[in-house]
Amino acid sequence: MGKTLAQKIIENHLVREECSSPEDAALRIDQTLTQDATGTMAYLALENMGIDRVRTELSVAYVDHNTLQCGFENPDDAQYIRTVAARYGIVYSPAGNGICHRLHLEHFGKPGKTLIGSDSHTPTCGALGMLAMGAGGMDVAVAMAGGAYHIPMPKMIRVNLSGRLQKGVSAKDLALELLRQISVKGGVGAVIEWAGEGIAALTVPERATICNMGAEVGATSTVFPSDEQTKHFLIEQGREEDYIPLRSDEDAVYDREILIDASSLKPLIACPHSPDNVRTVKEVSGTPVNQVCIGSCTNSSVRDMMSAAAILKGKRVAEGVELSVSPGSREVLEAMIASGALADMTAAGARILECACGPCIGMGFSPVSGGVSLRTFNRNFEGRSGTRDAKVYLCSPETAALSAVMGCIADPSELDEIACAVPQANSTMGNMVMPKPENEARRTEILRGPNIKPMPKWGRMEDSLEACLTLKAGDNITTDHIMPAGAKILPYRSNIPRMSDFCLTVCDADFPTKAKQAGQTVIAAGENWGQGSSREHAALVPRYLGVRAIVAKSFARIHKANLVNAGILPLVFADPADYDLLRQDDGIRIDGIKEGVQSGKLTVTDLKSGHAIETRCELDARQKQILLCGGLMNYMEEYGK
Repeated sequence: MGKTLAQKIIENHLVREECSSPEDAALRIDQTLTQDATGTMAYLALENMGIDRVRTELSVAYVDHNTLQCGFENPDDAQYIRTVAARYGIVYSPAGNGICHRLHLEHFGKPGKTLIGSDSHTPTCGALGMLAMGAGGMDVAVAMAGGAYHIPMPKMIRVNLSGRLQKGVSAKDLALELLRQISVKGGVGAVIEWAGEGIAALTVPERATICNMGAEVGATSTVFPSDEQTKHFLIEQGREEDYIPLRSDEDAVYDREILIDASSLKPLIACPHSPDNVRTVKEVSGTPVNQVCIGSCTNSSVRDMMSAAAILKGKRVAEGVELSVSPGSREVLEAMIASGALADMTAAGARILECACGPCIGMGFSPVSGGVSLRTFNRNFEGRSGTRDAKVYLCSPETAALSAVMGCIADPSELDEIACAVPQANSTMGNMVMPKPENEARRTEILRGPNIKPMPKWGRMEDSLEACLTLKAGDNITTDHIMPAGAKILPYRSNIPRMSDFCLTVCDADFPTKAKQAGQTVIAAGENWGQGSSREHAALVPRYLGVRAIVAKSFARIHKANLVNAGILPLVFADPADYDLLRQDDGIRIDGIKEGVQSGKLTVTDLKSGHAIETRCELDARQKQILLCGGLMNYMEEYGK
C-alpha cells in the first residue's frame, strides 16, 4: 500500500523507541520556531532542561507579536529572548523583520523536514512540503532540548482541487471554501493534503495562505507536494539547494477525500464571529464598512500586496473607512517600495503599519464600537480585534481592497481583470542575528526584566478531587476566550500571576475571582473546547487559578496537549447529553483519579444533584504519565524525555 506525503515524512522522523503505543507518533523535530507572545514561557522551560545548546538542526526566535512598546514589558521580553537565543544557539529575528510564518517560509523552510512552532499557524510552511505543526511552548522546549514531539497518529484527508481560479477569486477563497465544507472542527486529528491538477497553478505564497488557514479547521497540519512551484520559489529565495521533489504515492489511501472545483468558486467571506461562518461576498455585498485591514501571516506576500495595490491604484479609500496595510516581511516591504505599490497604497489613503502581526492579535488598529472590519486575517473571534462588539469579516486581499474603495463589502469578481504584475523580491535576512560559537555563547548573560516571572510549578496529581464547577461554557470556546490577547493583556504573557486577572473574563467577567475563592475548580464545556491559538497560557493560567479538570464534549488538539502539560485533567463526556446534568456552582467530586487515568475512565459526581457522570480520559501512555506527574516539567525532571 502506498503512502501519503505526510506519512512518508512521519516515517522518516519516527523515534520508534519513544512511541508509547501504535497510536502515538513520537517525531524527531528538525526545526522549531517561537514568537515573543509564547516564546518567553518556552525559553523559561528550556532553561530548566539543563542543556548547553539546542539540539535541533535549526531553531529561530521571532519577535512579531508584542511590538507595541507602551512600557517596559514588551522590550524586556524581547531582550530576554535575544539573550536566551545567544546563549543556546538560536537564530534571533528582532521586531520589524516581519511575521514568523512569512519569514520562515522565505528563509528556512525545507521540503521533507519537520517543524513545530509555539504558534498555531506554523503549518504555513506546509506550502513547501514540510510537516509543520503548531504546539505548546513546553513541547517546543522539549524538541529544542532534543526530545521527540508526540502527537496522535493523524488521519489523512485529501483535498482534490480541479480547475483554475477565476477572475476575482484567490487562494483565500479556497481556504474559506474548505472551512465552509468541513467547519472549524472538521480537520481535528488529521493532516490535510492538497492535490489534484488544480494545485499546479498555485504558487507557494498562495499555498501558504491555504496551509495557514488549515489551523482554522483544527488540522494537525496542511501540506502540499514539493514540485516545480516549490523549486521556483526556492530559486527566487536563493535557496535552490534546499529543493527536493516530494509527493504522495499514486496508491496512497486516505481516510477522507474532498472535492473542490476552483473554476466554479466565487469570492467568499467569513462573517462574524467564526471562520466557518462562510457566505459568498455577493450575499453580503453592500454592507457598510468602517475599517479594512490587509496583511497578517495569512495574506501578506508580495502577490497579496500587489493585488491589493492594483485595485487601489489611482483611487481613494471611501470617506469614513480606515485602511491599514501590514507587509509580511522586510522583503515584501522592499518589493512594494521598488515596484511603486507602496506609493499607490499610501496615495489611496492607506496607513502603512510595521511588518508584524499587529491588528490580527488586537495589537493596535481596533475597530470603532460596533464597527464592521474586513480583514485578510485568519480569525474573527468575538473581541479578538480589541473591540468587543465589532463585527469582523475575513476575506481575500482583492475583496478587502475593493471594499475599502467602495465603502461597503464589494465583490471583486465584478471588476475587470486585475492587472497585477508580481515582481521578484530581493531575498533579505533583515536584521536576523545568527547563533554565536558555542564557547562564546556560554558566556552570554541572560537578562530578565521585572515582569518575567518563573514558570509555575505544581505537585503530582492527587487521587481524589473535590472542587466547584465554576464555569459552564458552550461550544467552540477559543483560546481567545480562555486567555485573551490584545495590547492591554499581551505584555503580561511572561507573568502568569498577572495574566490570571484576565482568564476567561470574556465568558464570565468574575471568573478569576470565583476561581480564587473556590480554590479548586472544574469547568464544563461543549464541543471543541480550546480551538484557535497554541498559546499554552490558556492552560497554565487556569491551572494557576486552581482549574484541575475540564469536562467537555470534545477538545482541540493543541489545547488538549497543553492541558496535559499543565497537569489539568481533560475529560470527555461518555454521553454528550450528560453535559446538561452539570450545573454551574455545584460541587464536583472525582475519586480514583490515578487508576481512572490509566484505565481511561473516570466518574464525575455532582454533589448537589447526585448525578454520577461517566467520562473518558483519552490519552496515550506517555500523556498519562505526564498527567500523573502533575505536568510536563515534573515529568521531564523525573524521566528526562
